Amino acid sequence: MIRSRSAVITATTVFTLSVGLAFVYQGRTAAQSTPGTTAQSGSARVPSTDRAFMSKAAQGGLAEVQLGQLATQQGSSDAVKQFGQRMVDDHTHANNELMQVALQKQITLPKSLSKKDQNVKTRLSKLSGAAFDRAYMADMVKDHQLDIADFQKEADSGQDPDVKAFAAKTLPTLKEHLTMAESVRAGKGMPDQSGASGTNN
Repeated sequence: MIRSRSAVITATTVFTLSVGLAFVYQGRTAAQSTPGTTAQSGSARVPSTDRAFMSKAAQGGLAEVQLGQLATQQGSSDAVKQFGQRMVDDHTHANNELMQVALQKQITLPKSLSKKDQNVKTRLSKLSGAAFDRAYMADMVKDHQLDIADFQKEADSGQDPDVKAFAAKTLPTLKEHLTMAESVRAGKGMPDQSGASGTNN
């Protein structure tokens, strides 16, 4: 009888331990299979102010490329055409870099122009020659002044380190663009860029 009782106790103990281990395993498996309960998605981790900056920068970059293409086609002076091509090249590069950040953060960026930029494109597309040159370069000076302010703010006070780094890296190029735009608008042509850094550094 003693042996029988010992066997029963041993069997009961083994069964209890097995059930306990099964519950622990199930709990761990459930936690692993539902990561959304313990971690946020990439986009949710990016502060709303940084996401708003990314969206605005993406639309602004698209506008610079499309308006630059328009300048190469409808500009009358070589300086305006050269400036337009520079906008296409530099902003295409910057747009690609921003897209990489967005992919990493699981953020979908706008793929079309804002209403304001679309209106500008429509207005400029109806111009040609010297009239186009004046209107386009005036718009470029104004746009780059606003862009510099936005990128400077993000570089100084952005919360997401990757978005902040993108703004800081792109800022010198935007300042260079403003200098070029002011020179072309004043009729001085494109400034010498032999020592310029550009966006590809």
